Amino acid sequence: MAHNPRTPAQQPFNSFTEFYPYYLSEHGSPVCRALHYVGSLSALSIVIYALASGHYLLLAVALIAGYGPAWIGHFFFEHNKPATFKYPLWSFMGDWVMLWDFLRGRLKAKMPGHVRQ
Repeated sequence: MAHNPRTPAQQPFNSFTEFYPYYLSEHGSPVCRALHYVGSLSALSIVIYALASGHYLLLAVALIAGYGPAWIGHFFFEHNKPATFKYPLWSFMGDWVMLWDFLRGRLKAKMPGHVRQ
């Protein structure tokens, strides 16, 4: 597992810029990251459909579709607690920034330490 540059027990993060390296350190497993991408894109698809179709109850399903795979990744592959529990807003932002970094081929350079294969 990648070395955590900072632990949640330390002082709270003052910005997302400070938080993001910690967030990435909690996502060293490629399987965990892939499950995050699947969850985020599934949730986005459901939100778009729910808003376009007027089926607003599907927004609850989007939460499950988004967080379910990510949490499976943490509990079964990463073996840590999701950052969502302590930093819900920054963790949500981290999911999308991590996905964007991955899609642009910039994630590996931003990962603390080395990325597990």
